Parts: sequence; C-alpha cells; structure tokens
Amino acid sequence: MSQALHSQARTTHLIRDEIRNSTLSQRELAERYNVSRLTIRKWQNRDSAEDLSHRPRTMHTTLTPAQELIVVALRTTLLLPTDDLLAVARESVNPALSRAALGRCLRRHGVSSLLELAARETDKPAKKGSRLSSAIHTQALP
Repeated sequence: MSQALHSQARTTHLIRDEIRNSTLSQRELAERYNVSRLTIRKWQNRDSAEDLSHRPRTMHTTLTPAQELIVVALRTTLLLPTDDLLAVARESVNPALSRAALGRCLRRHGVSSLLELAARETDKPAKKGSRLSSAIHTQALP
C-alpha cells in the first residue's frame, strides 16, 4: 500500500497503528517516535490510522440553502447571464452577494453554463456565437 505523505509528516500508517495499539505511556511514545504528546493522544483516540480530511466540514456561504434555490430557479427560468443574475439576486435575494459566491453557487448546482442551460431548454446543442447564445445574452431585465 502506497501512501502519500506531505513534507512535514512524522508518522506513517504503521507508526500510527503502533501508537494506537501500544501500552506504553504517551510520554514514552512521544520520545520514541519524536512527536508531541498531543500527536500521540490524537492517534490513540482515533478509530483508524487513516488521516482525516483537511477540508472544512461545513461550507460557509453567503447564501442560505433557500436563497440558493431561489438563485438557481432564477437562472433556469430567466436564463440570465451571470452579471445580470448578480444584479437581480442582489436586489431581491441578498445584497451582500458577490460575483464569486454566485459563480460557486451556480457550479454547485450544475447551472453555471448558460449555453448548456439553453441547450437543455431547446433540446439542441447550442454553439458559442450562435443566434441562441447571443439572444440569451441580450435578454436582460430593464
């Protein structure tokens, strides 16, 4: 089994298993493996020797889930370009919404590409620069 370790890693799966199954004190283990007692305590309390993800467990977003659904519904029904959708969303949904947050929301829900949305609506693949794509781009709210 090959494991990828970052440059600061001091423990491997084998060492972590030894730490978890050892009857030595935390101090003795820390000295033996040249790690802190906190590291020893962490691996003794874990259920497995696998390292946990470093990604956040909860996503902090500007929009609430209900607001995200509203924005996605606006995108799918009005087929607005991102900048126009941003203006509408700031007016009606959340004034603190940034363009980047809007883009992440649209990507999460699979509606970031306006051409793909238009193709789904007409059941034909839309090409960039076609009349359909330019017609969609000009459909802005007053």
